Amino acid sequence: MKFLLVVPPLAGHVAPLRGVAAVLSARGHQVAWCGPCPELSALVSGPVFPAGDSAPFSLALRPSELRGFAALKYLWESYLVPLADAMVPGVASAVASFEPDVVVADQQAMAGALVAARCGLPWATSASTSTELADPLGSLPKIASWVTDLQAGLRARHGVLLGDLRFSPHLVLAFTTRALAGESRLAVPVSYVGPALPAASGEWSPVDDRPLVVVTLGTSNTAVGSRFLAESVDALAGMPAVQGLVVDPSGSLISESCALAPWIPQVAVFAHASVVVCHGGHNTVCEALSAGVPLVVAPIRDDQSMLAQQVTAAGAGVRVRFDRAKAADIRKAIESAEQYRPGAAKIRESFEAAGGAEEAASHLERLG
Repeated sequence: MKFLLVVPPLAGHVAPLRGVAAVLSARGHQVAWCGPCPELSALVSGPVFPAGDSAPFSLALRPSELRGFAALKYLWESYLVPLADAMVPGVASAVASFEPDVVVADQQAMAGALVAARCGLPWATSASTSTELADPLGSLPKIASWVTDLQAGLRARHGVLLGDLRFSPHLVLAFTTRALAGESRLAVPVSYVGPALPAASGEWSPVDDRPLVVVTLGTSNTAVGSRFLAESVDALAGMPAVQGLVVDPSGSLISESCALAPWIPQVAVFAHASVVVCHGGHNTVCEALSAGVPLVVAPIRDDQSMLAQQVTAAGAGVRVRFDRAKAADIRKAIESAEQYRPGAAKIRESFEAAGGAEEAASHLERLG
């Protein structure tokens, strides 16, 4: 069988499907990627069909101060919709050339859904984050109607009669579990396969036997994260009983009390961690909870607030205010994290039982 994976050029959205692609290839299937290049080519291995130029719509252009509805408005009007329009011709060309049996479309690569529906191909949604499954706009009817209208315009421009482009009527692959995300409110089939995590890469060992506290805001939040990271360094300076590791992509921090690094192999490092302080990015949350590590979550924007809510509801961590948390607040949260270890362990068990990339690949095989 042939599988075409249509994705945006965003590492967090590509990451879950890399493991699925590896499993499908190992089972003898042909797998190709489709998305904006050259960015996508740098994120994946294997054949890549170019689709659109993401540069004019890059999320890196989004003003760092945007929050709430302003951030959502920018995401849809200045990124998701124009990116879909730009990608459709390339995706259509990839389908004509590669002739896939199944299209897998990330939720933020709606061109995959548009072209698959137009061509009558079975397609699956890759839900790299779980927040849409809970219908976050359900209590905000005016905003939900605005999103619906934007999608209606997309469908009309590309001659497609279809429902919500973010949710395939055939299969939605949710890279999480009910234990973390809760039950879906969607009227489409959702398969909770758990995170498809990469194998631990590189060797890493803690400095000593003290509990390890890791602080990371991901690599895409450098511009907005300096204040929080500096407060975290101050928090760890007052905790001599732990060893701190702060990820500082900018290289601007100075500390004599904890280690600083521009990047870390997260899976390998989290295996040694006692607490992870993070922004609530889906991959970071899942990588920490896969190791049974409790979280301190400081959501910045987009889906991170919903993920923080899921973490706290599952009893797997505590939330702090990204914009307002001081060193004392972060220190208090870190010190309280031990009580959330049982909740984190339950999420880890649910991840282990879900099947990950192998289970996702099996669902896709059945779809074809």
